[in-house]
Amino acid sequence: MNANPRQITLLKMVQEQGSVTVEQLAEQLGVTLQTVRRDVQRLAESGQLTRFHGGVRVPSSTTENIGHQQRVNLHSQEKTRIARSVAAEVPNDCSLILNIGTTTEAIARALLRHTGLRVITNNLNVASILSANPHSEVIVVGGVVRGRDQGIVGEAAVDFIRQFKVDIALIGISGIESDGSLRDYDYREVKVSQTILSHAREVWLAADQSKFNRPAMVQVGTISQIDRLFTDALPPAPFAALFEDAQVQVHIAE
Repeated sequence: MNANPRQITLLKMVQEQGSVTVEQLAEQLGVTLQTVRRDVQRLAESGQLTRFHGGVRVPSSTTENIGHQQRVNLHSQEKTRIARSVAAEVPNDCSLILNIGTTTEAIARALLRHTGLRVITNNLNVASILSANPHSEVIVVGGVVRGRDQGIVGEAAVDFIRQFKVDIALIGISGIESDGSLRDYDYREVKVSQTILSHAREVWLAADQSKFNRPAMVQVGTISQIDRLFTDALPPAPFAALFEDAQVQVHIAE
């Protein structure tokens, strides 16, 4: 397509940020929501952008996630709100597993004032954050450290987690598809996440709205394995009905 200067600017903004809401684009471009929606529609039809409920992102790869630092910055305010919502529900004196992801790192920061936690994690960033809490204990999973995001993966990590049965698994995910599947990119990470799901009495999923309808190559599990969902907006169709049918308790972060 022959994009006009505004559409070229919009495209660059999304490419730099990875994912942006329609409201943010309208505000930053100084135009109406209707104008942004028309531009987004044209760019999506040409394959240069992918739309999701309430926003737009760069076209998704099913085989590789975006960089860790980019994910840290992406929807950071929403992740902080979700993390506070999760922390408000976590009791003191319980055992947890936190997996790899920038959302679980935000949750770790929100748990710094808890006491009596015993936290198992395959995320060195989570371990570093929570080690600053003198009133809780952190146990780091053994295995291969993935340099790009400090995640620990591989069979050794799977074997380590199998020793435990924790009260709550707090997990993030790369994508939730409309068939109810939870998906991620690295099959080695997925093997660890699958083990986490089966070694927790409750599973709490933390995912901002951009994760809905986001494709990824490897299936971690299904929403039927989740007890609670923590997100920043009402899930779009058909997800609200899927969570209701699966009897998942949905928490919308204020």
